[in-house]
Amino acid sequence: MAKSAKRSVDRRGFLRGAAVGAAALATQPSVAFPQQPESPVRPAPATPSSAQLGADTEAVPSSSRSRIVEHPGSDFMVDVIKALGFEYAAANPGSSFEGLHESIINYGDNKMPELLTCCHEESSVAMAHGYAKIEGKPMLALVHGNIGLQHASMAIYNAYADRVPVYIIAGNFRDAGVRPNGVNWYHSAQDMAAMVRDFVKWDDEPASLSAFAESAVRAYKIAMTPPAEPVLLVVDHDMQLKAMPQATVRIPRLTMPSFPAGDQSAVRDAARLLVAAENPQINAGRLARTPNGIALLVELAELLQAAVNGGGDRVNFPSRHPLAGNGSGQADLILNLEVQGGGGPGGPAGTRAPNAKTISISALDLYIKSNLQDFQHMADVDLAIAADAEATLPALIEEVKRQLTADRKRALQDRGAKLAEVHAQVRGVAKEGAANGWDASPISLARLSAELWAQIRNDDWSLVSWQGFISGWPGRLWNIDKHHQYIGGQGAGAMGYGAPAAVGAALANRKHGRLSINIQTDGDLNYAPGVLWTAVHHKIPLLTVMHNNRGYHQEVMFVQRMASERNRGADRAHIGTTLREPNIDYAKMAQAYGMHGEGPIADPKDLAPAVKRALELVRKGEPALIDVVTQPR
Repeated sequence: MAKSAKRSVDRRGFLRGAAVGAAALATQPSVAFPQQPESPVRPAPATPSSAQLGADTEAVPSSSRSRIVEHPGSDFMVDVIKALGFEYAAANPGSSFEGLHESIINYGDNKMPELLTCCHEESSVAMAHGYAKIEGKPMLALVHGNIGLQHASMAIYNAYADRVPVYIIAGNFRDAGVRPNGVNWYHSAQDMAAMVRDFVKWDDEPASLSAFAESAVRAYKIAMTPPAEPVLLVVDHDMQLKAMPQATVRIPRLTMPSFPAGDQSAVRDAARLLVAAENPQINAGRLARTPNGIALLVELAELLQAAVNGGGDRVNFPSRHPLAGNGSGQADLILNLEVQGGGGPGGPAGTRAPNAKTISISALDLYIKSNLQDFQHMADVDLAIAADAEATLPALIEEVKRQLTADRKRALQDRGAKLAEVHAQVRGVAKEGAANGWDASPISLARLSAELWAQIRNDDWSLVSWQGFISGWPGRLWNIDKHHQYIGGQGAGAMGYGAPAAVGAALANRKHGRLSINIQTDGDLNYAPGVLWTAVHHKIPLLTVMHNNRGYHQEVMFVQRMASERNRGADRAHIGTTLREPNIDYAKMAQAYGMHGEGPIADPKDLAPAVKRALELVRKGEPALIDVVTQPR
């Protein structure tokens, strides 16, 4: 039987009821059940014993769980969760956290946190991933036992690689002495966190409510301290159900630490190198934890009149700022801010002078694990500052101001004017490139992005999907200058993130009245499309525009290249890489989940009217989906 089928039976209580019933019968006197006769002649019925009559006609004796518990432990757990300020708890329901589930919705009145019904644990965690990148704080995700944690594991790894705080609680039937026979044995573990320990920052399995309170607060602080990462608490099922102890259990106060800033002497050296450089370049990876990170980087860049590569992991720098881009010529100094993988093969050729120096400011130097190889190649660094880059920028800015002379400022202004010319040229090339294939069918991704921009540009909007599979056209055509306007990608590059992360980000945007836009790849949506139902059920406004190229095109290109290198031709590259015969109707998929769905749209003239109709619904607070048949990239 499939896992989901097993669990659905367990949740309806059938297997659990059978286990309880079997345990109850085991306490009765031995009963001899009649056997099938070997001959067709039916023997006279035996007179049933009193034990047999009792077993057949009387109610099953009440188990110890049937007594009323006025103040269960899970109520206290909700008090702790409320103290940490969680707004939402995303969950696919399961018996291992049934006590906490009931306490959230009844004792906690389903407020702070509000329970979000999800159709898959991977979607629960991916929603929390997207939410955190908008809201700047964790969302709670509840998972059922080891099977729920296994389902969630890919989403946890994405958040780990993306340096995003996600807070996970997993239920466990820890004590084998009282664990009911049956499915709960399959769903329990002696060390449940072991399966994800390589890609969470911290985990714990507290053995008492007092320990839970401390661990819960500690986990929040650890998750939020740079580099931010997921954390996991494993909570025993029986601890949720047992009555609170008579003695008062204390909830520790949450006091966030000051984030680590760079050593002042090292910051002074970095400022000296930056001020003296003739052609510096600033690369930002996951620099901007908050909107203030963008303002700080703009101030530093304008002081130095240095080119800034804003990166694709966060909004670090305004896309239309005159200093945005890679600049021109070879850089003689590179400042990397929370950049990973700055060394090794495959880097951009000709962008770095042979004697160029490199400065790195990154909190990743404070924390790393060995098994999963997400840390990538080591860069050749002349000055490494192990600190949070955003927390270090104020001191660096002040030191640059102190070292800049009037003559140096005039020279830097000339450099800035040249960089502004280069930026304008790059923008012009992007506009010209967007016109190529404007009327083509399938629809070009440039036109798709341009048509969306024309209708959302005056809204407070947020792009809650990755640009990597759409050739970065929003970044080239749209004016992206606010922290919430783009949330970056998956982290670990794993599919199944896009749709639920978009829903989670749209949830965070909802209270701000923002218009959330998801340019959704088709392959990704098919991993867990049930998140569309979650968006409808919880009234999360989100425009999903399908990038429906009917395949996993990255893999199409891989197979094409491999076949070419082996001189075999690429005419079979579609096998195992495309989603056609039959084509998937995503409009009908959306409609099946109760969402407005329109398409498939292949004629570019039909795109703008469809976007307008869908946006009218989204602006009213509803989710909507448009299925657009697109070019591969």
